[in-house]
Amino acid sequence: MRRRRFLAGAAGLAALAGCAGEPTTDGPAPTATATPTPVRTSVDGVALPVSLSEFRTPLPPDAIPAITDPAFGSDWSEVPVVDRFDGRPRLRAASPVVGVERDGSARAYPLAVLDWHEVVNDTFAGPLLVTYCPLCGSGVTGVRRVEGEETTFGVSGRLWKSDLVMYDDRTDSLWSQILAQAIRGPRTGDRIELVPSTLTSWGAWREEHPETEVLLPPPLSGTVGASDSVQNYSRDPYAGYGEIERIGVGYNDFDDDRLHPKALVVGVEHGGAARAYPFTAVENAGGVVNDDVGGLPVVVATDPGGSLVAYERTVDGDSLRFERADDRHLRAGGSRWRVVSGRAVDGPLEGARLRRANDVSPEFWFAWAQFHPDTEVYG
Repeated sequence: MRRRRFLAGAAGLAALAGCAGEPTTDGPAPTATATPTPVRTSVDGVALPVSLSEFRTPLPPDAIPAITDPAFGSDWSEVPVVDRFDGRPRLRAASPVVGVERDGSARAYPLAVLDWHEVVNDTFAGPLLVTYCPLCGSGVTGVRRVEGEETTFGVSGRLWKSDLVMYDDRTDSLWSQILAQAIRGPRTGDRIELVPSTLTSWGAWREEHPETEVLLPPPLSGTVGASDSVQNYSRDPYAGYGEIERIGVGYNDFDDDRLHPKALVVGVEHGGAARAYPFTAVENAGGVVNDDVGGLPVVVATDPGGSLVAYERTVDGDSLRFERADDRHLRAGGSRWRVVSGRAVDGPLEGARLRRANDVSPEFWFAWAQFHPDTEVYG
């Protein structure tokens, strides 16, 4: 699974902004109560609204064109050949995607597209916002409403803490992608209502959801601005980014050396506590970890498709303890549970769903630590 990327050559970093590369991620739900993410009034000592001096602005607004008219298919077999890129874009089983399931239907949003466009304005069981910041490796999905009204989000060209900063076209407020919160402008402090999503491989997602649709790249999907926003979606603009310690666009102040800056972690925050679970540490624990974060019982697991997931392990008021059943399943309460979806597929709890314990997809360690400076690290 492609989760370690770097734009080849230091000169390429100057072309990045907000965050993409060169401009030119059914059965009944468990009855546990959802855990709301607290609204922040400051982040790591920076008060909201964020001063303009705190932003980096490598590109103008919409230089990275958000997708505003998405198109979908069952795969990429009908995507047209683009002569100037020498062929048809390919979507392989190992290609990473952000997966969303709503009202019994499923959609996948490949990072091959999100790397170049970062924001997708969709309508899927209501207005849906799908975002991905390649510099932080972070995916966030939510309801694209501001002041209760449906709105369109775009890429501002600004970065804050090396993370994508979006704008909404209703109020022109600026929004932190990782916080899902307005950090400057008329709606400062407002949060986007989050929608659960999964960062996994296309093969694993399609196995879990055989009827899934998948986002098609431009020109089949329409974007902000000119029609020449079509890119070479077979090329990774961040190749190698995950292997070196350099962070973002000219940001080199990160000094928490507990993990490599680009180590993949999933973070859980609850009850004033925060904990990061590195992919390698979970793998070394046999692919499943039962833990407690600020009083919240959680289970963290991996699968061969590269998924790293965190769930609340409480169902109908009972805390379960999970163990490995096989590569794709966990076992608890007499039932087997799918790693990718958190769904019980047999036994007495068949049809129940585990609630996500994380708001943001698995992301780079530096990104989690910047927004959670007091975090603990599992293992």
